[in-house]
Amino acid sequence: NRLSPEALRGLEAVQHTSSYPACRILFAENDRPMGVFVVLEGEVKLSINSSDGKRLILRIAKKGEILGLVSTLSGSPSEMTAETLHPSKLAFIGRQEFLNFLMSHPQVYQTVTEELSRSYSVACDQLRTVGLSVSVSEKLARLLLGWSANGQTTERGTRLHFSLTHEEIGEFIGASRETVTRTLGIFKHRRLVALHGTVLTIPSR
Repeated sequence: NRLSPEALRGLEAVQHTSSYPACRILFAENDRPMGVFVVLEGEVKLSINSSDGKRLILRIAKKGEILGLVSTLSGSPSEMTAETLHPSKLAFIGRQEFLNFLMSHPQVYQTVTEELSRSYSVACDQLRTVGLSVSVSEKLARLLLGWSANGQTTERGTRLHFSLTHEEIGEFIGASRETVTRTLGIFKHRRLVALHGTVLTIPSR
């Protein structure tokens, strides 16, 4: 929305829109950069993996976010894996087409810089949650509070849609599925959270 009409036309001319099923890998760690993806509908899970197969989810990308920027700009291998969480629609722009587009529309660099800065801030928040929190309960509480920051305020508290599995939540905070299930159970018993289907309510943030 911040792009000029001319830049928007240029962007539309080089992008290719496709629909993807859930669990489709768009690009993986160490892949050669092919270009960027713009999330139009749905959500995409971004993660990194250790040498022994453990996975850490960095964040969930939503509508309007650009994926693969760093590797596309630098030409270095992809630093993370991107996988659709639900059926999603994305626009793909090949690397050379994207670089040519930036050269033709220098004003777009501001949008790119803002996106890179936002991604950096999110990564720092994730490191604080995983690396500086002492207990699993603190890590999970920080994660839920972060997600609820953009939740819906109601008379009963802050509500947010909560469609991740306990295993995926564990991959956000470096904990096992069983530990997440047990900790969520404690939170519910203490009435810190209420979970009804895919809706999570935090009575008092």
